[in-house]
Parts: sequence; C-alpha cells; structure tokens
Amino acid sequence: MAKVKPFKGVRPPRHLVTEVASRPYDVLNSEEARAEADGNEKSLYHIIKPEIDFAPGTDEHDPAVYNKAVENFNHFQQQGWLTQDSDEHYYIYAQTMNGRTQYGIVVAANVDDYMSGRIKKHELTRRDKEEDRMKHVRVNNANIEPVFLAFPDNTALQQVIDTVTAGEPEYDFVAPDGFGHHFWVVSDTNLIETITKEFEKIPYLYIADGHHRTAAAALVGNEKAKANPEHKGNEEYNFFLAVAFPASHLNIIDYNRVVKDLNGLNAEQFLAKLEENFIVESKGNETYHPTELHNFSLYLEGNWYSLTAKKGTYNDADPIAVLDVTVSSDLILRDILGIHDLRTDKRIDFVGGIRGLEELKRRVDSGEMAVALALYPVSMKQLMDIADTGNIMPPKTTWFEPKLRSGLVIHKLND
Repeated sequence: MAKVKPFKGVRPPRHLVTEVASRPYDVLNSEEARAEADGNEKSLYHIIKPEIDFAPGTDEHDPAVYNKAVENFNHFQQQGWLTQDSDEHYYIYAQTMNGRTQYGIVVAANVDDYMSGRIKKHELTRRDKEEDRMKHVRVNNANIEPVFLAFPDNTALQQVIDTVTAGEPEYDFVAPDGFGHHFWVVSDTNLIETITKEFEKIPYLYIADGHHRTAAAALVGNEKAKANPEHKGNEEYNFFLAVAFPASHLNIIDYNRVVKDLNGLNAEQFLAKLEENFIVESKGNETYHPTELHNFSLYLEGNWYSLTAKKGTYNDADPIAVLDVTVSSDLILRDILGIHDLRTDKRIDFVGGIRGLEELKRRVDSGEMAVALALYPVSMKQLMDIADTGNIMPPKTTWFEPKLRSGLVIHKLND
C-alpha cells in the first residue's frame, strides 16, 4: 500500500512566488535558463541550473556548479525568499491549461515504495542523468523539484481536493507560458489524516513524468538509510517530494516524430511501401490530426496523409504491441526508414504535441526534415497497464503538459 506523509515545506512568501517559481530544470538548456533568469536574483534557476551564475559554456556537471546550487539555496533562505513552514502539511497544486484544470496532492512519497515497485515506472532511465540529479539532491540535502505521480481515482481524496480548493489559494498566478498555477496549504488535521489513510488503501502509484528525478530522489534516500546505523524508517530522508494526481485528471498529449531523409527512397516509393501495412489517404494541404488509435498523420512534400494500420499489424491484447509508437517504430521507422534505435539515431527528432502539428510542417517545409509523423496520444489506462505488467514503454512515448512549476514547495531531507 502507498505510504505518504505531510512535511514542512520550504516555499516562497506569497508576494515572491512569481519571481521564484520556474520551469523544471530539464525542459530548457543553460542559455535559455540564463535568459529567463536575467535580472532576477530570486529565480529558482540559480538553484536548479546554477551554471547560469558562471561564464557561458561552463560544464553544468562541474563540482563548483553543484556547490553553487547549495550556496544559492542557503542564500535564498537567508534572504527570506524561501521559508520553511513550522508545521507538517500536505498541499494541493492545480494547473490550468486551455481552460482545463487538473488537481494534484503534494506529498512526501516513500523511498521504499519506489525501491519495492509500489511506485511503478514505465520508462527506462539513463545512469548519467540519474547521477546528475543524485548529486543535486545530495549537496542540497533536499528535493528542490517535485516528481509527477498518478494514482487510481479515489472518492475520498477527491472530496479532500474539493474541500480544500473551495477556499482561498495561497498562490494563484499565470506563468509566462500562459498556464495557470494554483496552490493551497492543507492545514486541517482531519484532512491531513484522511489523505494519509486513503493513500494507504492505494496499492500502487505511477510515475507520470520525471523518471530520473524519482530514481535520483529514491536512491539518495536509500543511500542515507544504509549509511545510518540507527536507521528506523521514519526519517525525513525516507521520503521525497511528489505531486500525485488522480489518473482521470491527467491528459497525455501526442509526442511526434520528424525524420531527416527517406532512406534513399523518393516520395512515391516511400508511399508505396507504406501501403503494404497502412491504408494511405491523401488529405491535401489541410492539416490532418490522427483521429483514433492506429491512425497516424503524415506530412511529406507539402501534403498531409492519413495512415491507418491494417488489421494484423498490431496486437491489441499486448500492452506494448498495441501502442502506436510501437506500430510506427516497427513498420515505418525501422522497416522503411532504417531507424533501429530511437535513442541514438541522429536522423530522427521528437516534437512534443504542445508545439502543434504546425511545427512538424515548419520543420519539413524548411528542408531540415524530409517527413513528419504525428501519433494519436497514449491514454493513462495504457500507461498504467504497461506499468502493471512490468513492461517498459518505447522511448519518447508520453508527453505531459502542463509541466509542474518548480519552486512552489521544496522538501528538506533532514527536517
């Protein structure tokens, strides 16, 4: 059963939240972070991307950069830009995009739940990325940024969310990207107890986004447990910062592909090969969006096409084979275009659906890419089925939006 606890959050005063809060560390590069933080000494980027305080080109993995993160974290607290709550709380964090709001519960999730598989993953992680975030957690002795979890819908937890969010939010602002962020402190002891007890009834939590952050946070907690001869299991390092959303609140958007060449084929030959496994329909120059599972959108030489996978080319009874990312990876990218490893092949790139299909058209029309492929988004049920069966999704399958805003609350590992 899932074990979570309230915690004494470290967070900005209400009047400073828009100056402190930032996008997650992994959605922008160092130069973009430097530009966004320009003129703002209170930006969280000084902690989560501290290389911006060094000369451009400085290696973000230099020990001096990690040390700067600690220095900045301490400075923020000394200046009162981040202050710690005196009592343990849960928090409710809501995000609004395109008129739709999703509500999550900010918790301290349990390290043992991750290590034992009660917090389930659906993606592989890279050791180098894990180690980077582990160093960041170690030196700060804190989870500066949350991980993004999902859980099966729970009526009692939804009632808690509804009760808390009927009140005045602690933070309520629209970020520069146009997404709304709303944040409440759960102070009522009965509601806090309800949250803890209801999560105990939930058998599994699911990582929606932030696999490397989750692994890093849990591994550092595990390290600390092993290094403590008086370890009891209730120490703060046994928990890490997470925002857990009811699965029905979440919406996975498409994650699309662009390829630099047609593997020696001309457009006519390429389309002919597609017809072996797909029903190919020309849609002209009007943007075409995939309409359902196993239907794809293709953009080639100024024209849009609908591709519908023929029966027998997929297996709806297999949680991996049913995925459109598997169908397209096998039958188009591998068999026709000769792309065998999505993680390493330099001929392919990936475009989050938040950028729209116009971005696919732009990259092909510019000559940078030869062909674009848009996929119907994965469902939360598919994600959870894959995690439940112990399978791993192919690379670049899910894109969650909006991303969690960093800096609304931080979890210290020693208090």
